[in-house]
Amino acid sequence: MPSILRGADIVVRTLERAGLTDIFTLSGNHIMSLFDAALDTKLSLMHVRHEAAAVHMADAYGRLTGRPGIAWVTGGPGHANAVGALFTALGQETPMVLLSGHTETDQLGRGGFQELRQVEMAAPVCKAAWMATDTATLGMDVARAIRLATSGRPGPVNVSLPSDVLDATVTEDAVAWPADPDFTEPPVPLADAAADAILALLATAKRPLAIGAPVLATAKGRDLLRRIQAALSVPAFISEGPRAFNDASLGAYADVAKRTDMVLLLGKALDFTLKFGGPPFPADCRFIAIDPDGAILNRAMRSRGLAFGCVGDTYPAGEALIARARVRGDSAWLAEARACLDDRPAEWAGLASKTPGLLHPSQVFHALQPFLDRAPDSVLICDGGEFAQWGQSILRNDRRMINGVAGSIGSALPMAAGARVAERSAPVFAVLGDGTFGFHMAEIETAVRLGLPYVAIVGTDCRWNAEYNLQVRDYGPNRTHGCELAATRYDLVAAAMGGHGELVTASDRLPRAIERAMASGKPAVVNVMIESIPAPAIRR
Repeated sequence: MPSILRGADIVVRTLERAGLTDIFTLSGNHIMSLFDAALDTKLSLMHVRHEAAAVHMADAYGRLTGRPGIAWVTGGPGHANAVGALFTALGQETPMVLLSGHTETDQLGRGGFQELRQVEMAAPVCKAAWMATDTATLGMDVARAIRLATSGRPGPVNVSLPSDVLDATVTEDAVAWPADPDFTEPPVPLADAAADAILALLATAKRPLAIGAPVLATAKGRDLLRRIQAALSVPAFISEGPRAFNDASLGAYADVAKRTDMVLLLGKALDFTLKFGGPPFPADCRFIAIDPDGAILNRAMRSRGLAFGCVGDTYPAGEALIARARVRGDSAWLAEARACLDDRPAEWAGLASKTPGLLHPSQVFHALQPFLDRAPDSVLICDGGEFAQWGQSILRNDRRMINGVAGSIGSALPMAAGARVAERSAPVFAVLGDGTFGFHMAEIETAVRLGLPYVAIVGTDCRWNAEYNLQVRDYGPNRTHGCELAATRYDLVAAAMGGHGELVTASDRLPRAIERAMASGKPAVVNVMIESIPAPAIRR
């Protein structure tokens, strides 16, 4: 007799077949069958305190591994809590799959328990979203989600799983099990003729740039851009931040853009972070776009016009350009542009707070850099406004994750825990402001319970500083309000949840505090009292 399987059994066995056994989740009525089914598999369920945190953990896991992070949440309010976090993953092109419980299909339209139009809610922040309807084909739904999340321009995918579809049973021989090809999509290569045409165009430029997509914000992606830069003598870098030409990690970026005459977009959308191709790019600057999505190419054509555009996946396209490069560009321009992009004022090394008991943000990050140098595989997460912008500008690290194009904040603590699941040995650091800390502070308990140590360095200036500076800029210093925060002992919050806490009020005590936090083997919070300083802006 063939064995009888529930839909939930099919889902978990499909994930097990795919080798995706790390699951970030929060339980709830609609997905209790998944929790039960997981008991008979190798799946490791890591349950969190808020559904958005499960998505942020899966996001970090996907960015670091290149394999889809998997999150499970219940339907209705659980799904609603999770959806907002998908926007960050979408902007950063993170491969991940969110499986949401859902109202029973026979209750739809009748006011079912926690009934919500989940697919319509998730669709704008996903590559794809749909509701599964057939128990026998649930495995194919999961495989399709994994395939879509990892192919072309990677991104999050959501599948809603009605509880009656999960609870229904079928015989094992009736299940449509996915085969290995169902989980993957062959990459779209860059044709030799297209690569040659792009290289020929670049050879006509005097001051070209190559700008990479957020998907390249990994050690592998940064290495690819360095090799493109070396092969073509074209300055190459990633545009992944929401502050456009004020991106703190790119030095005097705006000054470089003003002088360029050609831009190669390697998977990078011509969006608001590039001012849609407008100033500071010169009016006669030409654009070349290689993109996994033809719709993005069409949008770029309507927005700015392209000298050349073609469809191709980001990584293979970069490798094709390197392989077919024959003529190197102007090394003088490369040196000049790189000097601008890498520029950090020498006087930053001497910046210090003039207020007793407070540190300048620069002092914090100059103290942290030696720890990153000591462990080159360290993971660094920069989350938040002005304080984290100083971190992005000063700190050097290939395995760095930021809040990204979405411009959202609050993900740092769950992302640090998710990073620890993917990276079991190298240090994991998160730098964040005190406003950001409040979003998911309960996830310190999650990390303690699951044994996921990291070091979070919190810059406490008792203010929503990014918003404060916007108000000062737009309305004047006498019209700021709603930006004040208390001088909370976030270090004691961590200790109360079973983690490690340090309070720092003097720069000479910070290195030892970081050392103790790392040695604790626990999720640790180093609460640094800082001056309220605007983000750095570099102009030549």
